[in-house]
Amino acid sequence: MKKKLAFILASSMMLGLFAGCGNTNDGGNAGGSGSGGGATASDMRVDVFYYDYSDVYISSVRNAMNEQLGQMGIKAESWDAQGSQPTQTDQVNTAITAGSDLLVVNIVETATSSPAQDIANVAKNAGIPVVFFNREVADDVINSYDKCAFVGTNAPDAGHMQGEMIGNYLIENYDAVDLNGDGKISYVMFKGQEGNAEAEARTQYAVEDANKILTDAGKPELAYYDSAASTKYLVDQEGKWSSKAANDYMTTLLGSYNEGNNNMVELVICNNDGMAEGAISALQNVGYNKGEGTTIIPVFGVDATDSAKALIKDGNMTGSIKQDAVGMASTINTLVKNVSDGSDLMANTDSFTVDEGVNKIRVPYAMYDANTQE
Repeated sequence: MKKKLAFILASSMMLGLFAGCGNTNDGGNAGGSGSGGGATASDMRVDVFYYDYSDVYISSVRNAMNEQLGQMGIKAESWDAQGSQPTQTDQVNTAITAGSDLLVVNIVETATSSPAQDIANVAKNAGIPVVFFNREVADDVINSYDKCAFVGTNAPDAGHMQGEMIGNYLIENYDAVDLNGDGKISYVMFKGQEGNAEAEARTQYAVEDANKILTDAGKPELAYYDSAASTKYLVDQEGKWSSKAANDYMTTLLGSYNEGNNNMVELVICNNDGMAEGAISALQNVGYNKGEGTTIIPVFGVDATDSAKALIKDGNMTGSIKQDAVGMASTINTLVKNVSDGSDLMANTDSFTVDEGVNKIRVPYAMYDANTQE
């Protein structure tokens, strides 16, 4: 608890350092001499590799990174892999050839550690520090190079928090959610990607933890909408956690699972807010989740993006788990500043939550619903 409180204080201090309106460029550059007492201009080149610009949460991180790095006076180049690991690997090699001083990598492929290890190896051979972020990489990868680190969340936490939020909500609103009055809640789960640590944990624990709360209260476990399904989730086949994938799935299933057939999906659980928004759009197309006077199907996501917060405020989405994009960026930039200053990569991280025996910093999650005060 002390470390988490210290992290929040440290993040606030970092935000204070980065406050202001540094110039940014959507083409990928952020730099300049800073203004209003900002950081002194630096010749340091930072290359930041994003797995896919289209990811809503990643876009929030990118915007925060660009603003903060620009205020620090550090030149940055942003790269969009568009969901392709070969593309990202080529981009890393290009950046190293161009003279990068630091690689910041949001790895594409998470089902195997080989791509991350390959990047760590080429960084080590070039003597360039590398910081992986957001998408979990194996401890062995981080420990293979003394100038390698990871900044991300503790993957199970989001699933546990989402499950707790869902379970408590259902206990308080059970009869209203049980549209067909059969005494159980029918749900669908939208999974962002196979083999991704965050997706696996969110998919597992959101249901398990909700079920524990339900059964402890004498209610039956959640019932997957399609009892014949071999897996209890629908996954984005492209691994992009996309709004489109969830929208397509939801639109299709509503053709068969609806109130007219007395088998309406009564709960929607999503690995992220992008998928939640896609599901809500499909629900709205058939008259649900359109504000006061319409039936609201509870929809839960993860990230607490600005667009999801607006949906929650309007009552069309039930809750999300906040993944702090600004906090993620400021934590990464603590390490960027260490490299810029010539310090050890993991200097100035005593106040953060760091894994034992490996350079992994954990950014905490938080629950977000209509009662959350900001």
